[in-house]
Amino acid sequence: MKQTWRWFGPSDAISIGEIRQTGASGIVSALHHIPTGEAWSVEHIKERQQQIEQPGGVPSGLTWDVVESVPVSEAIKSQTGPMRQHIEAYKTSLRNLAECGIHTVCYNFMPVLDWTRTDLSHQLPNGGHAMRFDLVDFVVFDCFILCRKGAEQDYSAETVETAQARFADLGDGDRLKLSNNIVAGLPGANDNWSLEDVNRNLDAYVDVTPEMLRSNLVDFLSEVVPTAEDLGIRLCCHPDDPPFSLLGLPRVMSTQRDYATVLDAVDSPANGATLCTGSLGVAKDFDPVSFVTQLGHRIHFVHLRNTVRDGPSDNNRHSFSESEHLAGDTDMVATIRALVAEEKRRRDQGRSDHEIPMRPDHGHALLSDLTRPSQPGYPLIGRMRGLAELRGVIHGCI
Repeated sequence: MKQTWRWFGPSDAISIGEIRQTGASGIVSALHHIPTGEAWSVEHIKERQQQIEQPGGVPSGLTWDVVESVPVSEAIKSQTGPMRQHIEAYKTSLRNLAECGIHTVCYNFMPVLDWTRTDLSHQLPNGGHAMRFDLVDFVVFDCFILCRKGAEQDYSAETVETAQARFADLGDGDRLKLSNNIVAGLPGANDNWSLEDVNRNLDAYVDVTPEMLRSNLVDFLSEVVPTAEDLGIRLCCHPDDPPFSLLGLPRVMSTQRDYATVLDAVDSPANGATLCTGSLGVAKDFDPVSFVTQLGHRIHFVHLRNTVRDGPSDNNRHSFSESEHLAGDTDMVATIRALVAEEKRRRDQGRSDHEIPMRPDHGHALLSDLTRPSQPGYPLIGRMRGLAELRGVIHGCI
């Protein structure tokens, strides 16, 4: 597997020089400074490539292998406003990326919010820190801070009562911190929304069912996949994180069945999956080996991380924490063994994409991570530990 590392660009506190020392050979990056819905120019793409491959004019030995992400706008997801212009801009971005030699593009189709956690720095027994999603804390936000209309109907009376009592015990500072954690969205993104912004964006999905959102996704793919296929680009959709509905919003990429439906609907090698074992693994019934066995030929990118279900749950929504890469609820050894077998099948078939790019996703903040700035979930030492552990498993499976 191609061992890659996520880098948020020149503003990232972790340098390309440090990434070289982790043993990674590829970079996963994006042009976060370009507003969602606008096309990425060849000039901007080549500038990022230079920052990766020739920082300070010195060859790094690293290449920009995966784009994560070319974001899909809310206009496209909800089929409102400047949807048509945004789709054309997306196609232009794909053409320009292909011109620069980049052919793997990750994206997601989660409306309004990206991955969601209630605590970005939960202290662990060993002194390290991890990200965590506490369901009761989320209900505190949904029902008593955001005050979303009808929110209390989404949870059991017992959960709402527990959340109300917790809300009453929180000071203003703790309420603000919880709100900021949840609204943070994707690290490195431009969007820093107020509560008013969140409610306004939620309004666009009041009447949107999961079936409608899935139809919108298929419509989007029907538009851009032919362009991607002509260019030799592999699009790969990241799963919902967490894989259940939040804030009353529909979710359409939360299960293996969801993926099979969308991949069958637009049946092209350019329409693929990002397998994120951490996101999908929050669900009790997720079987990563089955996912790889059934859909492996369409997996274009892999996030290897692990989560452990803990704390309160309600109506198939679970509290969970980011765990060590080889711990947690997902059998990482079995997952990697299946992925290595898929790579062998591809080599036997003569596929040029037989080496699947992967990255150690998220990680505990450990040692010097605790005293240096980094994006939430993306520390240096914690991810390097994860990469080393995953590398060992990969070698053991070859």
